[in-house]
Formats: sequence, C-alpha cells, structure tokens
Amino acid sequence: MTDATNRTEIQVPESVKADSQAIELFRFWWSNNEPVMAIKPAFDDPKAYGHMLAIAARNIAHVYHQGKGRDEAETYKLVMAGLNEALKGPGFETITEGKAPSAQ
Repeated sequence: MTDATNRTEIQVPESVKADSQAIELFRFWWSNNEPVMAIKPAFDDPKAYGHMLAIAARNIAHVYHQGKGRDEAETYKLVMAGLNEALKGPGFETITEGKAPSAQ
C-alpha cells in the first residue's frame, strides 16, 4: 500500500496551531490491511461528518493532482467510486478498544 518513506506522521498545519478554537475530529490509519480510527463525536448533528467527508474527497483529489500529477476531476471520480463501493460492500466491523480516559 505504501512504502517506508510515506510512513511519517502528518504535520499539523500552522493555521491550526494558531487557532485556539481548533479541535481534532478524528485520526485514521491503515493497519494490518484494514482501517483503524479514533473519532470524536464533536458535532451536534452527525450529518456534519458527511459534509466533512465530501470536503475530504475533494481535497484528496487535489493532493493527488499536486503530489502525483493525476487529473483532479478523474481522481475525484475514482475516490467517489471507492466510497460508493465501500458503502455497498461488506464493510468492516466496528471494534471499540476502550474508552479514552476523561480529562480532569
């Protein structure tokens, strides 16, 4: 899936570091051939996460265009095709590893 050069932590953008109101919504890894994530239920309306996923799809296409020279519109179609396949497919089991300790 990826080579060792891509296995570095993604850096937090400076604009986020400078924003005292910024919150991290989720973290996502690919581990042992499956997705692993930590999600914060940060929005009152979960539909906001759907909006965020749509924005992420557009940004993924843009990153592939900038970083790999791929056609942005075609890449977006591929991202959406993958999303549609996943929504129709068997999916992955949700497993909770445990509740995070509460901040005191």
